[in-house]
Formats: sequence, structure tokens, C-alpha cells
Amino acid sequence: SKMGQSSTKDEIIEAYACKVDDMKDGEMREISVGDGKALLVRHQGEYSAIGHKCTHYGAPLVKGALRDGRVRCPWHGACFNVKTGDIEDFPGLDCVPKHDIVIQDGDKVVIKACKSALATHKRYKPMVQQKEDGLHVVIIGGGPASVTCAETLRQKSFMGKITILSADRCLPYDRTKLSKAMDVKPDAIFLRPQEFYDAVNIKIINNMRATDVNTESQVVTCEAGESFKFDKLMIATGNCGRPRTLPIPGWDLKNVFVLRTPDDANAIAKMAKDKKVVICGASFIGMEVAASLVSKAASVSVCEFFSVPFERVLGREVGLFLQKLHESKGVKFFMNASMVELKGEEGAVSKAVLKDGSELEADLVIAGVGMIPATEFLKDNGMSISSHGFLNVDKHMRVLKSSDAGEVFENIFAAGDIAMFPQKLRDWQPSNIQHWQMAHYHGRVAATNMVVASDQLQNVESVPFFWTQQYGKSLRYTGYGVGYDDIIVKGEISEGKFCAYYTCQDTVVAVATMNSDPVAADYAQRILSGNCVTKSSI
Repeated sequence: SKMGQSSTKDEIIEAYACKVDDMKDGEMREISVGDGKALLVRHQGEYSAIGHKCTHYGAPLVKGALRDGRVRCPWHGACFNVKTGDIEDFPGLDCVPKHDIVIQDGDKVVIKACKSALATHKRYKPMVQQKEDGLHVVIIGGGPASVTCAETLRQKSFMGKITILSADRCLPYDRTKLSKAMDVKPDAIFLRPQEFYDAVNIKIINNMRATDVNTESQVVTCEAGESFKFDKLMIATGNCGRPRTLPIPGWDLKNVFVLRTPDDANAIAKMAKDKKVVICGASFIGMEVAASLVSKAASVSVCEFFSVPFERVLGREVGLFLQKLHESKGVKFFMNASMVELKGEEGAVSKAVLKDGSELEADLVIAGVGMIPATEFLKDNGMSISSHGFLNVDKHMRVLKSSDAGEVFENIFAAGDIAMFPQKLRDWQPSNIQHWQMAHYHGRVAATNMVVASDQLQNVESVPFFWTQQYGKSLRYTGYGVGYDDIIVKGEISEGKFCAYYTCQDTVVAVATMNSDPVAADYAQRILSGNCVTKSSI
């Protein structure tokens, strides 16, 4: 009755790994075990063995960073406990298998693994089933924070009802793939299949947009008139935001697209073939879209208000490298170039007019100018909302009340892109970080704090980790670089192999790397452990 537990007897495979003194503390090795592999780790004098591949996208964990009993994936930052295999930071949802270690003849390290655990690199944490009675947790939003929250509740023995209200027409999916593989079908990128939710009684209702939350009667009301009574509530409407528009003539013409859903991505991919594409905004999504379309479209042009892509986040040098990479593939850039008008023919866009009067021919325009947080429906119910529309929460992801500084709704939480949360890396200053990894983590913290005692509440302490992939080149970024005052570069940016350290006075506050794994993962591990990385130590 518990998900993740095998009911049939499993064949045990044994493999000699090494001698007890062969490995040093902090060392990892990939060991062949039967037809599979295991990650062998020596930590604090003890050996342990877990699955060898990250459960997110399958990265080899042996190339990751090991510290404090956790191995961090070198690609996207997910963390796994080296003794249990449990996932402890994200992205991804699954744990890795755990294998047994036996010391034979006093000095031989032997791995004993179930054959079934070697056949897959993923493992579900056991989850309880729902009982008829009990509390009702309602989750608004269908993104990764919502899924992680629901799964964490079941892992932590919550037996009440769980209902996810999603404005999307399909199950929660991997949104990060939309800008990289635009013709992907929704069911190919679902975070979980329907059978998974059914097996642990997590109810997802699609096409259900919340329009009101009554904090006193504890009722969520939706667009079509349905209402849902809750005992505990989590608001994670990052996937429900409205794309920003530009207040310029012609914005309502046909073939002006935003990228928010799989339907948007599919429509863009279908129409862009052999067409002239103009992308408004050199954001990470905009640049990934350019990389995805340039080989299929007749032309791809990017216009951007700033002088260099990503200049504020990554700095001029890294931004220019990425721009030149795109230009080498045929993308044209128009920088310091605001779009002031869209012209059309027969109701469809035909030209984009820039502030200097120049015109770009456009069969379709793709806007990447940000999202408006989907929090308008919460404005009159006593919740604290920032001037930019983010929900203010405390260290435990509980929503703050607008009436009194510091007072919280004990049973209402927020997570993901809409949350303004205190960040440990900056002395608990309020921050809004719209990373895929952070949304997962928020969901787990919120769920944990729904079920633990008040003296066991968990803080948000994750290190932000972000990545982008363009033309097969992956950039990793970890930390929180807002307000950096200097950049120290190791390696050669022009060759696409570098580490850029962003500093604030003498402290490294963020790192961006390319072809330099596992530097980003190791930096994240170090600062999570409380080890400050100084400018002078680089």
C-alpha cells in the first residue's frame, strides 16, 4: 500500500569495489555492479553506495561535488544524500537507489545491490495513501512547487485530501524544455503521469483558475464558480502569470506570440518554419528560442533595450560571448533598440519598427518581456503583497499579513516565482528568485512546515542554481549576484571555457561557468555549508 516499496523478492548482485584503504575521505568512484553501476562514496571514514546518475537529466554524479554528506549534480544542482540516496535539493523529483556495503575479510569493500535497483537510476520515496477523513490541503497552481509540495506531504505521512487547482489544460510539465525543444508534445514533458497522482490520491483539477481566497472562511473560489474549502493552503501561481505586453501600436495583431505553454511553443515552432522571426527581448528564454528556431526559420532577429544580452546578470564580457555565439549561427541582433510599433497587413504582423525608425520584416513576433505575477485575485484579503505583485512570506514560506509587520497566516503558504522570501545568502533580505530549482525547493519547505510541530519549522536555505543551454553549450549560474561590484574571470570566455566570479566587496556572491564542471556545484556546496568564498582566495 506504500508507493516505492517492492513486494517481490529481488535478486542480490554483489561486486568487489576496492580495499578499505584505497579511497580517501571525500572521494567518489563509479563502480560496475552486474549490468549496472553504483556511485561509491567515502565520507567521514565510512563507505556508502547509491545510484550513479542524477534523476533529473541523468548527469553522472561522480563528476559532481561532494560535501557534508551530499553529492550535488554537476549539471543543474540537484543534491542527494550519500547514505540514503534521498533527494535533498532540486530540480527533479526522484531519489536515487541506495545499495548496501559489506566489508569482507577485514579489508574488502563489497557492494550488494538489488537487481531491480540497478535497472533504474530513479527511486520513489515511500508515500502514504489517503484516508477518508482528515485535513484538506489545497494547492493553487500547477507548477513544480505544487507537485513537490503534494509529494512531500504524502512522503511525510499526510493522509488528508490534497487538491491541486491548475489553470493549465494539461498536467504539470517541465516548462524549462519549452524554449529548447519547441515542438515537444505536452505528455512527453509531464513531471508525473496521471497514474502517479492516482496511486497516491493527489487530485489535480485542470482548467481551474482561482479568483478569490477567503482567509476567514478558508475557501478558494474559482472562475467557473466552484469553491474549495481548505484547512491548509499553498499558493504557487507562477505558471499562471500573464505575459507582459508592450504599450505600442500593433501589439494586438495576429502572429504576435508569447511563450508560456506547450500550445504556445508548438504554434511558434509550426509557424516559424521558413519565416522571418523577430524576438523582442534578449532574455534567457528569448535567446533559447532564437537558438531553437535559427536553423528552421528564414531569419531570426533579436531586438533588446540593453546594449549587451544579460549584461546586468552575467556582465558585459559573458553577454558578448553569448551574443557572438548566436551571431555565428545566423541570429541578427539589434541592441539599444526599443520596439515602438508593429505594422501589419490584413490583420497580421508584417514589420517591427524600432526607436531609430528602422523596420524589421516580421512574419511573426515573439515577446519575451517578462510575466505579471498572478496575484491580483489576492489583493483584498489581508495578504502582504509587494509593489511588484509578489506575495511576501517568512523564512518558513508562510504568507505575511498586510495589517501587521511580521504577523503570518499560520495555515497559508506561498512558493515559487510569486514568492518574495527571506534569503539566507543575503542576511535574510527579501528576494524573488524565479528559478526552476528554487520553486521545487519552496514546495518542499512549505509542505514540511504544514505537517511538523511549530518548534520544528524548516527555513528556506537553498542556494539558487540556474542553467541555460544554447547550441549545445551549457552555462551554469549559482548564488545570488544582484548588486555585484566586480567580476573575476578564470579561463577564456572567448573559448567558451571559463569561471566568472561575481563579487561584492571581498565576498563571492555568485559564479557562472561553462565547460568547467563541477566548479558551480562545488561553490553552491561550499556556501551552503556556511563557508564564505572570498575574492582574495580565488
